[in-house]
Amino acid sequence: MATLIETTDAQVCCDSEWEAAYRRFETPEQEIRKFVQRLRAFGAETWDREKQIVEIFCGRGNGLRALQEFGFERLEGVDLSAKLLEQYDGPAKCYVADCRKLPFDDCSRDILIVQGGLHHLPELPGDLQSVLSEVHRVLRPNGQFFVIEPWKTAFLQTVHFISNRSLMRMMSDKLDAFATMTEHELETYSQWLSHADTILNLLHRYFEPASQRITWGKLRFAGIRRA
Repeated sequence: MATLIETTDAQVCCDSEWEAAYRRFETPEQEIRKFVQRLRAFGAETWDREKQIVEIFCGRGNGLRALQEFGFERLEGVDLSAKLLEQYDGPAKCYVADCRKLPFDDCSRDILIVQGGLHHLPELPGDLQSVLSEVHRVLRPNGQFFVIEPWKTAFLQTVHFISNRSLMRMMSDKLDAFATMTEHELETYSQWLSHADTILNLLHRYFEPASQRITWGKLRFAGIRRA
């Protein structure tokens, strides 16, 4: 078990409230369907089923379940929260570890994926560089890295405006859950949204872009490990 973050009682309370909102925001079934759609857009149906795939910041493992639906079996997940990982009971091997220090050998995996974890990093650009350096280290030559993260767009700003209205939060549990999660991660979330150029420059430093799209408040990046 690896961790680079010292946890306080206040942080545990904050994490518990965030995780409760996370569970209200989407059911596991809804999240799996969302992840399947995202992976399909990345072309997962065409990937070699023998590839060794790691999802980092994998949370309760629904991204791993989505990968299983495509027929992948050589799956691993990494997350800092033991509580979230305990909710996953599938066949993938999971590790409680810090993604700034991945528990894998050099050049040992084919694909790494992150779906909404990088914006939780405490410090930019240092922590992001640490994660990307580790992903680069772990990937085999020509290995692939797939990223989906929130991005500052007019659509996302509109969603935040609506979810911050008290009446809308009373009318929609989903909007209230979204607003609650945002409140609990506001420092890192705001930091992430305000460093677009830094983030893209670091991604391009370690990975040759195969595709990069910014739509509906999300960055969707697919890159190939640079030599």
